[in-house]
Amino acid sequence: MLDQLARTLRRHPERPAILGTTRHGTVRARTRCGELADLADGYAAALHHRYGLRAGDTLGVAVRPGPRALAVMLAAHRLGVRAAVLDPGAGPEVLLARLALARPELVLADAAAQAVAGWGRPLARRADLALPPLEALGPVATVGPRHPGCAPALRGTGAVPPPGYEGDGDAVIVFTSGTTSAPRAVVHTRAGVAAGMRAVTALVEPREGSAVLGGTFFVLVPSLAAGAAVALPARSARLMNRQIALLKPAETYLTPPQLRQADRLTGRVWTGSAPVSAELLARAKTLGAREAWGVYALTELFPAAAVEAADKAAFTGEGDLLGHPLPGVEARTTPDGELLLTGPSARDRYLGEQPDPWIRTGDRGTLTADGRIVLAGRCKDMVLRQAENIYPGLYEPALHLPGVELAVLVGVPAEGGDERLVALVQPRPGADRRRLRAELQAPLARMGSARPDALLFDRVPLAGRSRKPDRAAASRLCARQLGAVK
Repeated sequence: MLDQLARTLRRHPERPAILGTTRHGTVRARTRCGELADLADGYAAALHHRYGLRAGDTLGVAVRPGPRALAVMLAAHRLGVRAAVLDPGAGPEVLLARLALARPELVLADAAAQAVAGWGRPLARRADLALPPLEALGPVATVGPRHPGCAPALRGTGAVPPPGYEGDGDAVIVFTSGTTSAPRAVVHTRAGVAAGMRAVTALVEPREGSAVLGGTFFVLVPSLAAGAAVALPARSARLMNRQIALLKPAETYLTPPQLRQADRLTGRVWTGSAPVSAELLARAKTLGAREAWGVYALTELFPAAAVEAADKAAFTGEGDLLGHPLPGVEARTTPDGELLLTGPSARDRYLGEQPDPWIRTGDRGTLTADGRIVLAGRCKDMVLRQAENIYPGLYEPALHLPGVELAVLVGVPAEGGDERLVALVQPRPGADRRRLRAELQAPLARMGSARPDALLFDRVPLAGRSRKPDRAAASRLCARQLGAVK
């Protein structure tokens, strides 16, 4: 699919690739196909000739979604280099642990990500971003405009990029759960990524000449490869709705929080990355969507299943209907009810671990008589807030200050199937709670985008012979306290 995209970009260099909208209410080409192809070739040449990257090397990528990030991924694919996706919002301790695991030969970061680690640190904290100092990241090159204090720019050398790598091997590393002492990362091979792209193409069927609204890699590549132009959803609801009105996209992919902000829709609408209710899909159709689909996907397997609004609304059984597994995806459950998945687009392994074809989803599920997947809740401790996966084990150790006896991060149900993240802290006997609250502000600030919505003081419920924290009981306790505060 990535090879097909490269050919499509070269075949139609003047065709719009990434769309933008102007303040005057017109649609323009933010990046044309030929410009995107030139950018990818220049990056590939620089990474190979100037930095010596070759097939099998690891490249850290901390670049905001957009044309440059896509060009970086195309360059990495051409070289056979695996890209480790780095999130500036994860916090400095977590990011350093992830870098230690992935050990990239080079880190590419745009000026915004580097500002988080340098001159813009105070402003970045307000935006829930935090990076360690630049020198702690290892070799760094700047993608895009370079501001004072940034690393040297990644520029083309004038040399011809090397021929495309045609073998298999690791393509991308995406970090998920784990702790700062033992981070965990999903590894997808080139063949697995290609299978995922084919699955998206078969499901969405992007059309040449059409407009698509969506910002994920698995939306961008199949759409552009098919000859469609893509607009990245604006961050503000007002601008996003303006995009929809101007573009009238044939296909729209939004997260549920984004979809809840829409006031008009066109064509077919796809949503996932967070729980998707029948009510949300029905609302999408009342706003103008011809079809509205909920997509079940994981970092380990994208996409896995899909269900249209009408089928979801007609389901009367217990649980959340996700639909049939997509072609090639197999599903089964363990004796204790956990949903397992496998398929051509499944991750190869977790970094540092042996390959395993079956993915433990952490979701409790059942299969209907006709093979559809129905969810009954999550087995694991992950909290899902605003379509972002937050793993408590990454951040809880930072809460254990001298005045803290026990602390957990739990999710509390919120509107629309979302969750609020709450820090429940049990102070040591005699601790000054006012002073402890002030002392906790520093570790909370370092959590970046995982910063809790609320901080509560109370005893943490325990359960079992080992007296481990009872997260379900802690969530109920927090829900009662937050309800009493309203």
